[in-house]
Amino acid sequence: MTTVLGISAFYHDSAAALVRDGEIVAAAQEERFTRVKHDHRFPKHAADYCLAEAGITADRLDAVVFYEKPLVKFERLLSTYLAFAPRGLRSFMRAMPLWLRDKLFIPREIDRELGGRYAGPIWFTRHHESHAASAFFPSPFDEAAIVTVDGVGEWSTTTVGVGRGNRIELLKELRFPHSLGLLYSAFTSYTGFKVNSGEYKVMGLAPYGEPRYAKLILEKIVDLKDDGSFRLDQRYFNYAAGLTMTSARFHELFGGPPRAPESKLTQKEMDLAASVQAVTEEIMLRLARHAREVTGQDALCLAGGVALNCVANGRLLREGPFKRIWIEPAAGDAGGALGAALYGWHQIMDRPRTAVRPDAQRGSYLGPGFTNEEARASLDSMGAKYEVMVSDEALAREVAALLEAGKVVGLVQGRMEFGPRALGARSIIGDPRNTAMQATMNLKIKFRESFRPFAPSCLKERLSDYFEMDTSSPYMLLVGAVRAKRRKPMTEEQKGLFGIDRLNVIRSDIPAVTHVDYSARVQTVDKDTAPRYHGIIKAFEERTGCGVIVNTSFNIRGEPIVLGPKEAYRCFMFTDMDALVVERCLLRKEAQPPMAGAEEYKRKFELD
Repeated sequence: MTTVLGISAFYHDSAAALVRDGEIVAAAQEERFTRVKHDHRFPKHAADYCLAEAGITADRLDAVVFYEKPLVKFERLLSTYLAFAPRGLRSFMRAMPLWLRDKLFIPREIDRELGGRYAGPIWFTRHHESHAASAFFPSPFDEAAIVTVDGVGEWSTTTVGVGRGNRIELLKELRFPHSLGLLYSAFTSYTGFKVNSGEYKVMGLAPYGEPRYAKLILEKIVDLKDDGSFRLDQRYFNYAAGLTMTSARFHELFGGPPRAPESKLTQKEMDLAASVQAVTEEIMLRLARHAREVTGQDALCLAGGVALNCVANGRLLREGPFKRIWIEPAAGDAGGALGAALYGWHQIMDRPRTAVRPDAQRGSYLGPGFTNEEARASLDSMGAKYEVMVSDEALAREVAALLEAGKVVGLVQGRMEFGPRALGARSIIGDPRNTAMQATMNLKIKFRESFRPFAPSCLKERLSDYFEMDTSSPYMLLVGAVRAKRRKPMTEEQKGLFGIDRLNVIRSDIPAVTHVDYSARVQTVDKDTAPRYHGIIKAFEERTGCGVIVNTSFNIRGEPIVLGPKEAYRCFMFTDMDALVVERCLLRKEAQPPMAGAEEYKRKFELD
């Protein structure tokens, strides 16, 4: 057997992934182990887990592949700093220590973190080759166009390519500083959210606004061409060499300084979010049309951080030129580890590939799992009180009853998801028919802004009953419209509301997962891929007639998704969650002994 370990590290969301004889064995982000959100350090814990899952030690690896070429990236940084000198001095001085300590010495770091036991080859891919490999090789397509879009790799920010069999080829690229990912991040920063994590908030905020600034963006900032290529006027930005995303000229154009973090959102921020979202969607549509022209393919694979913009993905599916689309679930930098491993196996080793349907990523359940015995031992060590259900079916029926009663339930079952989306293995779930559920989950459990929408997990076989979609969405990467028959008519008074005032309008018979524009970020749940999660939703449907539940990631504000029983129990006790499932163990809040610090923790995150 031949094993390849892929590594992404030292920028954002470090991760490791292991491929054995072309099959994806394991993949995980380092943050889940260290509890440091977006941990960028070498993914030692993730790599150790991947090796353990494969049942090998580092000396048994055949190859290690790093997800980008550090020397080329360093060249870009030096060239940029020189071009902007002396303005970029502070940024240069901040960046250099990490480069001189770690980033320029990747083979040394790999050798050290693998315990000095690995003596085989270390290969390097280009950043966007890793993205492209993660998009195409696990896809169900024998051949397809590939589009990758993110902030920046070495020099590339966007690529168009093609995959055939066991090979990928990048045909065209857009280069730094012209970047759709950095454009979106600039507006993320300007609207008061954190870059590299707040982009989801901007996307969620956009439906509350109107794209009043879209024309201004395209006239002043973005010179967009028919083929989706563009140039950004760098006078409006500061990311190339500074410590902020936007410049004084940007602030003047949009009427003032950036919104202070945590301050009250205004209609301006909502309109800005709607505007940059509209521009992003237009660029992605043009890129897709150009990719179709260049490659002649009728299927498309997507990766890169911008591919997590599920609203744009939904428009690509509805309005774009491709009949079929597959999006890498871990589309950001973490997925680069998986792409690197697959690139090593197929492209460097020239090993054959057979497309697997529905895809080769197996629901992206690639992280650690726990046996019932391990779960009980962990819970016992914390003094938790639980009951053990006799079967998965009995557990599903009890969880369904809790949901019907308006309870919020945390799930830790099976292997952890790889990527930013919780897909039922590390999820918090609720009743989508409950009109108070969105506010309850946002303010009392997630400790986050009330405007943020939640996703529906829908039985795959019931998709068309609830949403105007005819394509499965197992990885929660497509937005579709709630069916007209599910919608509630709005009064004249409600139609006149603007912005955040629209939040509490009941818009459908599944209000907790219906956004203000009647959209939803849908996850379809398949019985074969996720049998236990499917069983819970099916049991809920049998009780209520509703084949949909609310699904959000099992974490609280500022923390990564939980790894296992220990992290889940703490999150359960530190929030107003009502029940917790850890494998076949069911925990009810009222039965638990008090946990020191829980009430103080809740007060710390109270939101107005």
